[in-house]
Amino acid sequence: MKLAGEWHRSITRTADGAGVRILDQRLLPWEARWVELRSAAAAGQAIREMWTRGAPLIGATAAYGLAMALAAGDELDAAYALLLAARPTAVNLKWALDRIAEAVRNLPLDQRPTAAFARADAIADEDVALNQAIGRHGLELLRALHAKAPDRPVNVLMHCNPGWLATVDYGTATAPIYLAHDEGLPVHVWVDETRPRNQGALLTAFEFAGHGVPHTVITDNAGGHLMMQGQVDAVMVGTDRVTANGDVCNKIGTYLKALAAADNGVPFYVALPYTTFDPATATGRDVPIEERSGDEVVFAAAEGGAARLTLSGAANPAFDVTPARLVTAYITERGVVDKDGLAALASAPEPA
Repeated sequence: MKLAGEWHRSITRTADGAGVRILDQRLLPWEARWVELRSAAAAGQAIREMWTRGAPLIGATAAYGLAMALAAGDELDAAYALLLAARPTAVNLKWALDRIAEAVRNLPLDQRPTAAFARADAIADEDVALNQAIGRHGLELLRALHAKAPDRPVNVLMHCNPGWLATVDYGTATAPIYLAHDEGLPVHVWVDETRPRNQGALLTAFEFAGHGVPHTVITDNAGGHLMMQGQVDAVMVGTDRVTANGDVCNKIGTYLKALAAADNGVPFYVALPYTTFDPATATGRDVPIEERSGDEVVFAAAEGGAARLTLSGAANPAFDVTPARLVTAYITERGVVDKDGLAALASAPEPA
């Protein structure tokens, strides 16, 4: 990811190696403030309060949190439970905690911290490689779309933030966009504001501005109109969990974009690494949907503070489920696949 022209990862070890450094995403785009996390409790708070967010980055942050807990002498299962409870929907959280637990459970206590940090580093490095591979496969889709209309940019609609701020680097659905832009393929992104936390308007737009990708922020309800006008060539989104049957759990509002895309013949692509595929959960109906505070709807982040939008109370389901029948294809590190091809993601890959 580029900030002020310099490349960064969204999470790195501190100089002494005992903690991690992340961006406090609640302050973006107005302030890029790096903060240090030095305990499992701090990592859990950062995940729960959305200092850091996005399924792959939540997983990496939790992995480091468990390593920090072991370094502090905390009991493994108690620290695991603390971090697992931080957010219920993103499957990467449990996946990453399980990887750390498997790496250390049979080791003597004094060897566990070093092994845990090494495994967390490997999880972060792997995420970057996975996203690069997703980017290369998604780039082929963008090249094909451009070949159909070479006289104009490819117009992609994106919901929420599936970018480097949601991963360790590159992002999932944004990775093909970055690679296309960097090779000179003309691409433009319609960026949903993504209420209620406005991850699109605040974070995705921040990313694209930093990288120089042409983009336009739109209201969440504008996507269907743009599709009807022929101004969207494809929808590309990330996901917090894809179930065994191909159902997609993602930020609230994704389902409506998929419905509009299907009605207008616009391809709807979901980008995910194998860590976000959940073969143990049969369908989207079985996924716990996080219900967040209504204050996120009542108040909107604004420069210098928060603006109150209503005097009424609000409900705030954070995710919805898009049925597999509405997904054109899944962009993975192993290639672009249909729902039957997802089964291959149940095992760790060798990124192409």
